[in-house]
Amino acid sequence: MQKVETLKIIRETGVIAIMRAQSSHQLMAAADAIKKGGVRAIEVTMTTPGALGVIAEAKQRYGSDVIFGAGSVLDSETGRAAILAGADFIVSPTLNLELVRLCNRYGIPTAPGCYSPTEILTGWEAGADFIKLFPASIGGPDLVKAILAPLPQVRIIPVGGVDLNTAADFIRKGAAALGVGSSLVSQKLLDAGDLDELTRRAAAFIEQVKKGRGLC
Repeated sequence: MQKVETLKIIRETGVIAIMRAQSSHQLMAAADAIKKGGVRAIEVTMTTPGALGVIAEAKQRYGSDVIFGAGSVLDSETGRAAILAGADFIVSPTLNLELVRLCNRYGIPTAPGCYSPTEILTGWEAGADFIKLFPASIGGPDLVKAILAPLPQVRIIPVGGVDLNTAADFIRKGAAALGVGSSLVSQKLLDAGDLDELTRRAAAFIEQVKKGRGLC
């Protein structure tokens, strides 16, 4: 059921906030702010200082109210450590089949990074729940549409080049959800403690997803 609920949150909200916070305090403050705006999925990159401890602390605080994944996971060893720390999902910048198998073994959703149709189909056939289209800035929303023409069964999450100007179009062209980094949570905003702006941006991205889905 945990996997089912995680996938449901990602699909329904349509936005994963990618964070590279400098401390657990920054992450918690940002999580509170974007949750108010409707974003309930956060990817904590493994480049975050003490990332595993941050994930463990976040899970203890939020439970299932906000889901936390580990991002920039390069291998199965790091993936297993993240799962033990409480990560709800695993995201990687590249396609690592052993990592996909590991996540399937433990019932954890995974999104390997792929770009070419061959990589995408290979990751999908290996059991990936989503495919992270990276870098989506090269090709943009039209690339999502082009890939889904021969591979309509694949659930794509574009990362890179996703902002408020492109979000609705990515969804309109077939993206299952969006991975959003600095356009949503920038280090500048985190350092300034501008939580109201984080909430505003989160709500704006949720609105764009709804617009792309024809819901508003």
